[in-house]
Amino acid sequence: MPNRARAGAPNVLYIVLDDTGFGQLGCYGSPIATPNLDALAADGLRFNNMHTTALCSPSRSCMLNGRNHHSNGLACITEGSMGYPGSNGIIPFENGFLSEILLQHGYNTYAIGKWHLTPAEQTSAAGPYDRWPLGRGFERFYGFLGGDTHQYYPELVQDNSQVEPPATPEEGYHLTPDLVAKAKAMIADAKQVAPDKPFFMYFCTGAMHAPHHVPKEWADRYKGQFDGGWDAYREQTFARQKELGIIPETTVLSRHDPDVPDWDGLTADEKRLYARMMEVFAGFLEHTDHHLGELISFLKEIGEYENTLIMVISDNGASSEGGPTGSVNEGKFFNNVPENLEQNLAAIDDIGGPKYFNHYPWGWTHAGNTPFRRWKRETYRGGTSDPFIVSWPKGITARGEIRSQYCHAIDMVPTVLDAIGIEHPNAIRGVTQSPIEGFSLLSCFNDASVPSLHRTQYFEMFGHRSLYHEGWRAVCPWPGTSFLESGRRFGEPISHEQLIQLDTHGWELYNLNDDFAETDNLAASERDRLIAMISMWYVEAGRYNVLPIDSRGTQRFAEERPQITADRERYVYYPGTQMVPTNAAPRVLNRPHTISVEVEVPEGGAEGVLLSMGGNDGGFAFYVQNGRLSYGYNYVAEQFFHVHSDGPVPAGHHIVSAEFTPTGPADIANGKGTPARVVLFVDGEAVGEGQLPVTIPLSLGLAAGVAVGSDPGSPALPDYKPPFAYGGRIRRALVDVSGTPVEDLKERMRQILARQ
Repeated sequence: MPNRARAGAPNVLYIVLDDTGFGQLGCYGSPIATPNLDALAADGLRFNNMHTTALCSPSRSCMLNGRNHHSNGLACITEGSMGYPGSNGIIPFENGFLSEILLQHGYNTYAIGKWHLTPAEQTSAAGPYDRWPLGRGFERFYGFLGGDTHQYYPELVQDNSQVEPPATPEEGYHLTPDLVAKAKAMIADAKQVAPDKPFFMYFCTGAMHAPHHVPKEWADRYKGQFDGGWDAYREQTFARQKELGIIPETTVLSRHDPDVPDWDGLTADEKRLYARMMEVFAGFLEHTDHHLGELISFLKEIGEYENTLIMVISDNGASSEGGPTGSVNEGKFFNNVPENLEQNLAAIDDIGGPKYFNHYPWGWTHAGNTPFRRWKRETYRGGTSDPFIVSWPKGITARGEIRSQYCHAIDMVPTVLDAIGIEHPNAIRGVTQSPIEGFSLLSCFNDASVPSLHRTQYFEMFGHRSLYHEGWRAVCPWPGTSFLESGRRFGEPISHEQLIQLDTHGWELYNLNDDFAETDNLAASERDRLIAMISMWYVEAGRYNVLPIDSRGTQRFAEERPQITADRERYVYYPGTQMVPTNAAPRVLNRPHTISVEVEVPEGGAEGVLLSMGGNDGGFAFYVQNGRLSYGYNYVAEQFFHVHSDGPVPAGHHIVSAEFTPTGPADIANGKGTPARVVLFVDGEAVGEGQLPVTIPLSLGLAAGVAVGSDPGSPALPDYKPPFAYGGRIRRALVDVSGTPVEDLKERMRQILARQ
């Protein structure tokens, strides 16, 4: 007999928004129009006490398997993984996913959109594939494996293979409607054959993560609406939240954050730029809501809506990765590069379009988390408290009600299993399962008065710690209550001596029963309770593999991680193959390297990219244009450098090369990789030379990698339209990172390529 679900089993739909704060949805008090999500809330429940981990991948792991993020090895995103059990970036198979469980019970299982749960070095075509979506119980996948992607030029994967977007930005392509179309098709594919077979769909938008990309007409709907600034947004949203009853009437709005500039103190140009950045974000969110509405409408059309358990959540609070001034390239944050107001102003008319990788300033981040303090990456409530909407018309009699039971992302899986009537399995595919660490919320679906089952919850993110216990919250902020007040920057390491001082004097205490937004620190008057909660935090930390505490931020990206093959000095690549992700690619930053490509140049010449790495947020390309061999370098979309050959590349068989030689030290803390000299060669003869005054220090991006024969996705250079495929024949390419000076490049490269 086929594996069949019990009769009447509900469909399950997770809708996971990215970087969306507590105060950014309309039904949570925001002025941004989200009518479709509001309608879901009106048909079900809004929770005002849901929590996440304060970062994307860690939270998503909790949502999918009901265990805490350190239990899943995800103290950080996989790109920032370390070797300790709680931070190795590898979700153990004993922590089975909801998809793996429901697959055993006759469900179809689909993953759509953002994944970011596979170790970054395992996302290449060499695999292993056992931690890709199809390896973790999903039958079909369409989306992107990394932490973010270009909304007009996404790095897409279908099942286990890379694919190109079905259209271009010029043809109207945007990722969100594409994801919705694929989601509807997957559901319809199965329902037309087996209409009674339920599905579990894990639908994760690229929105609202940077880049904030949306067609201009959507952003223009909000022209002038944010000219009053972020403090006005906070006040208006706070008042609306009280009107809606989403926060207690006694709530006090958290203070204006010291790291956020006063709106009235900004220049006219700054106000104009920052208001536009928020208009783009608002348009992006309304655009997302519109297309989510199409997915919900489709469920209604096919008669599945009433018996679909829908859970809408964000993975963390609003993001501050745009810094105090916002950015037209989020890659600057990951490379410690300071912002340039003049450059950002020059981009104002194109923000939201495919040209930039933009993010708003953290004044809007703070406003987006109203009424709470701080933001993503920190464990104050601004980082951990998120909107959570549950709709299930057939299973929930309540309509439009608010629930205040304490809950965490680890509670979603046990709630689903409880709602369906499934026991958590002892084993999945022969692997004995660890205990679920969350609690079911089913009892509160139709009874607002039941007590919270989730009584204690620890938090830790980049050394920022907190603990919830029975209505009280202890918080130990790192690097401090704000960057300004602490004199420290995000990502500074904690020494042993500092940790002792923090545990002695650095903890705060809040009674959430009276102080919803953490505004009245009771650490002095409730010292005994605080000491007990600090001790409890360490008990929880020992239980869930939280230690050691690692507060480093972008510095983690520079750490070496286990690779699927032994490290080597020479990498050979071929045309017509899948792009090699950055984490599986040669480490070329701040070190000498040579790129060589064996080509056949036809009579009359040919143009196109020979080898590229990165995207429009930063990277480089080795290419031929106007007959000349060229090397272009994109320094975080702020500066572009070019080196060209003196003459055209002649027809025939050649080995063309670009040699990168550092000429000085890197200044990584200040966002500067090593300067370098680039020399171009044709068959070992130098044909061009130039200087790179500065290069990228840490990261070429979370997704874009090495491509041979083209520059797919968002182009590394503005000199051409992607993919700018090379018109001649490429036999193979070689990236040499040995650092050995090239003396007889022509013969040496022939020998190397001949041995491959």
